[in-house]
Amino acid sequence: MTIKRILLPTDFSDTAAHTLGYAREMAERFGSEVHVLHVVADPTPQDWAIGAAALVVSDLLKTWEAAAERRLAEISLDGIETVRAIRVGHAFVEILQYATDNAIDMIVMGTHGRGPVQHLLLGSVAETVVRKAPCPVLTVRHPGHEFVMPASPAAD
Repeated sequence: MTIKRILLPTDFSDTAAHTLGYAREMAERFGSEVHVLHVVADPTPQDWAIGAAALVVSDLLKTWEAAAERRLAEISLDGIETVRAIRVGHAFVEILQYATDNAIDMIVMGTHGRGPVQHLLLGSVAETVVRKAPCPVLTVRHPGHEFVMPASPAAD
């Protein structure tokens, strides 16, 4: 198996930062380049933006993109060829499109490990990417959300 390009989507959360080590390790082992992608939520489909002037929404988007560029520049993968990118839209759509457009061989992304109610209300970007990705996806949970096997009923 050859892994030339790894996609590392980030929302700049602690969970996403934790995935950096996994992407770095894989890139070092396979000699891969890492594409770090941040998706800025498009404010135009938001209910609050419908009545807003296009100029205000455009300025808001530029501010968010500039902030994302600064944050992406802070992500260090010393010695690994790194491509940084920003897309505007829905996270899972942009991640999948970027993976397809850039012939990504593997996606390494964090999963927040939300509970069932939060998952029902918010959905899961990671779950959608896993189901629809054009390549393998490694999902990484934050160490604070590690799975703990419940005690066996027979042990009681």
